[in-house]
Amino acid sequence: MRVIIEPNYDKMSKWAANYVAKRIIEANPTPEKPFKLGCPTGSSPLGLYRELINLYKAGEISFQNVITFNMDEYVNLPEDHPESYHSFMWTNFFSHIDIKKENVHILNGNAKDLVAECEAYEAAIEAAGGIDLFMGGVGPDGHLAFNEPGSSLSSKTRIKTLTTDTIIANSRFFDGDLSLVPTQALTVGIGTVMAAKEVLLVCNGHHKARALKHIIDGEISHKWTASMLQMHPHSIVVCDEPACDELTVGTYKYYLDKERGNL
Repeated sequence: MRVIIEPNYDKMSKWAANYVAKRIIEANPTPEKPFKLGCPTGSSPLGLYRELINLYKAGEISFQNVITFNMDEYVNLPEDHPESYHSFMWTNFFSHIDIKKENVHILNGNAKDLVAECEAYEAAIEAAGGIDLFMGGVGPDGHLAFNEPGSSLSSKTRIKTLTTDTIIANSRFFDGDLSLVPTQALTVGIGTVMAAKEVLLVCNGHHKARALKHIIDGEISHKWTASMLQMHPHSIVVCDEPACDELTVGTYKYYLDKERGNL
């Protein structure tokens, strides 16, 4: 696991965006061999998306030959609802770049058969040749996508009932009204993310400090599902200083030294 520590959220987002752009450019994607990018939602990746948009507007990157697969979507929330992840992605990213609509894949939380929808999603990822780079955020309890504490570390795309903590956390997007927050979601599994060739996780803020400690400095556990990234051969965690508040001094200095080339 590679850990990048940046002073603040903006610099963290810029580093992450530059890395993603570099990977896409190096792949030199074509219609016959597109780059497959996994996409998260939530507040953490907003800066990452803004920086990728800036790189596109500057003419440094194109998404014409990029195929995306989103991590998750609420169940029984209309796609055009302002808090659906369909709306989130088009509002904050897709509508600002040159991606083709047919190359965007987001789980359908309104499908008649949700189990079949999840199975078809996994099949679509496999048919595309797998994810080249899966971007992700992390919750305060260390969850990745909607793989909350207790989730199987080998799980695939499936239906998940959301915990009370997640519903309370997400209520900020629904005017604080818990009754408006969906109680279920469709989500890729930890196994789905681990199957990607590369994973990049962004983690910011003091409220994520305990999660970061468990992810990079603790034991692998289903209680902190993102800790499974310790087992990925090409995983990167990009964080800001406040997220490092609970790391040991030794761990903090170790990762800084590695990026300075001293180790």
